[in-house]
Amino acid sequence: MTKTGRNLMLYKNLAIAIITALGLQMSICNANDKTDESVDKKSSHDMHWSYQGDTGPEHWGSLSEKYAACATGKKQSPINIVDSSTTDLPLLEFNYNPIPLVIENNGHTIKMNADEAGTLKVGDETYQLLQFHTHAPSEGAINNIRSDMVLHLVHQNAQNKLAVVALLLKAGEVANPLIETLWNVMPTSVGEAQKHDVQIDINQLLPKDRSYYNYDGSLTTPPCTEGVNWIVLKQPMSISTKQLEQYQAVYSHNARPLQDLNDRKVLSSD
Repeated sequence: MTKTGRNLMLYKNLAIAIITALGLQMSICNANDKTDESVDKKSSHDMHWSYQGDTGPEHWGSLSEKYAACATGKKQSPINIVDSSTTDLPLLEFNYNPIPLVIENNGHTIKMNADEAGTLKVGDETYQLLQFHTHAPSEGAINNIRSDMVLHLVHQNAQNKLAVVALLLKAGEVANPLIETLWNVMPTSVGEAQKHDVQIDINQLLPKDRSYYNYDGSLTTPPCTEGVNWIVLKQPMSISTKQLEQYQAVYSHNARPLQDLNDRKVLSSD
């Protein structure tokens, strides 16, 4: 074979090797792409939930095994409070301090981080405030009537038991100063979180009348975990119609439907 022939054969073999290697590499890449895609779809299907459509409340229990309680639980929240037993419930001791404003749009609600805000004492139990967030309309009802909004103050004690204080908000002519501060910087994009150089005092949200309803319930969002101590303040606070509309422009409806009371009793403070 001539030198030219040997060179041609060498180039041909080299070309075949390169093409084979590229083909193998493409196969590996395509396999990885498919694997990643299937994992993403599975994760999204298992974990994503919303307030409407195929991922709405009526489907939460089937979206993931972790969400099973949303469908099978017997002590779910929110509820319609119609009958209650008046009893000597412990006084609520709110020990909140001013904190920096950290506000987030998490895709389900507007949430304010508050893990340095202080504590709530209920009898012998002390709960640390973790965060507070809002729903429109209110998730619970009293005598079949839902309020325009509700603010949930989420607490946890040393045994990891949760206590949620529900503060009802009614729209009218008078604006709420603290809500005004929050809504002025409300993130409108999902996943957006902001920290602002301003202090907020959660005490400004609390009514003077600390009477309340109390019942054993659950988280109102997946995974719908039960064993939550629900404290529903009886006296609503005011927000303006404009403030309500500002929130509804971002979340027009983010409230779970009412759940069966089953054999639970609702207690009412004097």
